[in-house]
Amino acid sequence: MRKKWMQAVAAVIGMAALSSATAHAQGAAAQQKAVASEAQTDVAASFYQAMTSSTSGNGTVQTPKNAMGGMLEVRHIHSSMIGYEFTYSFNPADQAFKPQVGNCGYRCNNQPLTITAGSNIIGLDWVFSKQYGNLRPFAVGGLGFTATVPSNSAYAANNTVRPTYIFGGGLDFALGGHFGVRAQVRDNIAKAPALSIYYSPTGAYTGIIQPMGGVYYRF
Repeated sequence: MRKKWMQAVAAVIGMAALSSATAHAQGAAAQQKAVASEAQTDVAASFYQAMTSSTSGNGTVQTPKNAMGGMLEVRHIHSSMIGYEFTYSFNPADQAFKPQVGNCGYRCNNQPLTITAGSNIIGLDWVFSKQYGNLRPFAVGGLGFTATVPSNSAYAANNTVRPTYIFGGGLDFALGGHFGVRAQVRDNIAKAPALSIYYSPTGAYTGIIQPMGGVYYRF
């Protein structure tokens, strides 16, 4: 009788262990499926309006011209907390210079001038996102650099490259298995470029805000 009781207990323990292993396997499979549903690799193209703040310092007031630009993205999302992207954006970035009243020193007699230039921003960002049906809100943050290239001009200095802090957020809306639309706003923080041989760099940070919209293709 005791032997049968021990066999029954062993059978119950075995069934419990098997049930636990099965539940664990099912849970792991469900977790893997959930991660797979979050995964996305895509390329995107967007257009934006550059909104760049003016800076002043060292006897100079520097005012960039706001202009339309475009951005290309290559993005991979593994899960809601793990994603990354490479971006390149370009927009015209003409810079107007004039003396800083009360702090211009020997530059007070300098004439205001404008230098034609283009702004190239390259960034590598971390992406946080969450899938809700056809919607995927996301936030990005990363580092890159801004290369400002002046046109050929007797007043222009050399090209300027500045380290850049990047952050922003937006929303994807899937239109099907592969295509979707993307709306976002980004801010790129870097020191104002030194483009003029007649005016000193302001030494101040400027923000290049990019409200944008575009399309993406999901592989």
